[in-house]
Amino acid sequence: MSDQAIDETKEVLDGVPSTVPAVTRERRGLFGRLYHGETSVDFFGKRWWGFGFSIVLLLVSVGALVGRGLNLSLDFTGGVVWSVASDSLTVDDARTVLDDNGLEGSRAKVTELTSETGRSIDIQVGDQPDQVRQLIQEALAEKAAVAVDDVSTTSVSSTWGRSITEKAITALVVFLFLVSAFIWWRLEGRMATAAIAAMLHDVLLSVGIYALLGFEFTPATLVAFLTILGYSLYDTIVVFDKVQENQLRYSGSRMPYADIVNVSMNQVLMRSLNTTISSLLPIISLLVLGSGILGAVTLREFALALLIGMVTGSYSSIFVASPLVAVLKEREPRFRSLRGHHATGVELERLVLGGSPSGRRERRPGAAEVAPAVSTPLTAEAALTHTPRPRKKKRRT
Repeated sequence: MSDQAIDETKEVLDGVPSTVPAVTRERRGLFGRLYHGETSVDFFGKRWWGFGFSIVLLLVSVGALVGRGLNLSLDFTGGVVWSVASDSLTVDDARTVLDDNGLEGSRAKVTELTSETGRSIDIQVGDQPDQVRQLIQEALAEKAAVAVDDVSTTSVSSTWGRSITEKAITALVVFLFLVSAFIWWRLEGRMATAAIAAMLHDVLLSVGIYALLGFEFTPATLVAFLTILGYSLYDTIVVFDKVQENQLRYSGSRMPYADIVNVSMNQVLMRSLNTTISSLLPIISLLVLGSGILGAVTLREFALALLIGMVTGSYSSIFVASPLVAVLKEREPRFRSLRGHHATGVELERLVLGGSPSGRRERRPGAAEVAPAVSTPLTAEAALTHTPRPRKKKRRT
């Protein structure tokens, strides 16, 4: 065959998808493969690293909650807060005023706040009678050398704080029930179990960080945690939706569920990272510009909880939820015999790029081991080369 005919055949073959598993293509760099969803990271093979790291963090979080507890704000505990705008009043001075008026200054919560507008001292104690509140207000004004009206007083009853806590717990339980039912209906039971486990992992880890670092837990923080639950589930469901799509795609072949999860994770990895980065940028702006530069302290409580929750949510969807659903699904009869035979390296990359698992051979008990078939790229010369057909002999007349 002439070179011109071979070139024309190459053009035709380039426009037709090849059924041969291995296809020769130019290999991109790391960021190029990440951007196009062509990475080949063995997430399932590294699952125990993720599980172990999460277990250590959860143990630290539980220890912080038991040992230190949450730094609950006035809205949850109830009590009285005096706020004094002064450059001269110190924390020790505020505790001394409380001691001189019959209150234990060492047990009071005294916070020093600074911003561009000035400096202030907040003193928080338990619920007190009106007479005591007025007496402390006058004593603080005298100590700080300011007018009495410049010392603001805020009082919240313990009944109000208990009501807020009960409503928060009720909202959390209802949310978990509705979300579990939706995921169970939309995806399946084992995916719902893994998603709820990852979500509880995020909440416990975020609350543990608050307890460990002593950040104040306010109603704004609670709202942020409820937002975290939604974000964590969104990121997890995006991954699980791709897993279910690939599960249907490979339903006609014997493929380990670990391979389905690994292929799905590598295909949506860039999407998850983009979602996390685009969500973190405005939150960092709230912390830096709103709280740090403009001095909006209320924004700091909300943004800080979102920042912690979104980082943990992105981590759990990749290293906790997806490997966990693979571990649960491998217990099913159709995948149980394929446990321990998932693809890695070049074979995993081939699957991520759209290769068929039909060329893979799983070792069955009692069966002889067969050498794996070596796939070669399809070339135009190979496509045009075939065994010549024998010519028919002409009959002589």
